Amino acid sequence: MSTPAHDEVRVAVVEDQPLFRSMLERSLGEQPGLRVVTSVATVTEALRTLRPGSADVAVLDIDLPDGNGISLGVTLRRRIPTLGILLLSAHDAMDLLLDLPPDVASGWSYLSKNSSTSEELLVSAVRATAVGKTVLDPVLLDRVTPRAGSDVARLTQRQYEVLRLLASGLSNAGIGERLGITEKSVQNHVNALYATLGIDADPARNPRVSAALRLLEETGPAV
Repeated sequence: MSTPAHDEVRVAVVEDQPLFRSMLERSLGEQPGLRVVTSVATVTEALRTLRPGSADVAVLDIDLPDGNGISLGVTLRRRIPTLGILLLSAHDAMDLLLDLPPDVASGWSYLSKNSSTSEELLVSAVRATAVGKTVLDPVLLDRVTPRAGSDVARLTQRQYEVLRLLASGLSNAGIGERLGITEKSVQNHVNALYATLGIDADPARNPRVSAALRLLEETGPAV
């Protein structure tokens, strides 16, 4: 997956709640560089309207009246390999990203409807997901802690902070601004955490996505 060849990010919305769907249409449609190209309520409608070349990212509710957003996302990604998938749910179902089939596992993001209601976060997640990045709900990430004995547990406190912000979709510059450190320092921390986690820095495999998924895999609810 790569940056769309055109100037705008084309967004498809699949959400069965009319009020929330209208909110998504308005919030995304008013953003410069974003255009909502289709907005439907069901799996059936999504499969009928979404074709190769029609959208760059699909915002999918997980719970739909005639199916679920995860299965829909898998089908759409196999039909449109460049399509980014942003899942929305009223439940904490972020771990479902770990069960995706390997052939479509990159370029998926997850936000909770309950915790991540910020328009800024939604828009940034859509933009990031459209170019193949993975964005995990930052509020839900704040509620987890590394599992004992895991590689993530071996990270320093600063490296763990950087990993969590990276998984929230922030760039190195954005992480540096949030933590009050230089972008160069952020890159050093990123390189160190990649080494600790054994992540190959081959850009073809998108190491930031791999790191985000490792964070999801090796953490659990804080006790």
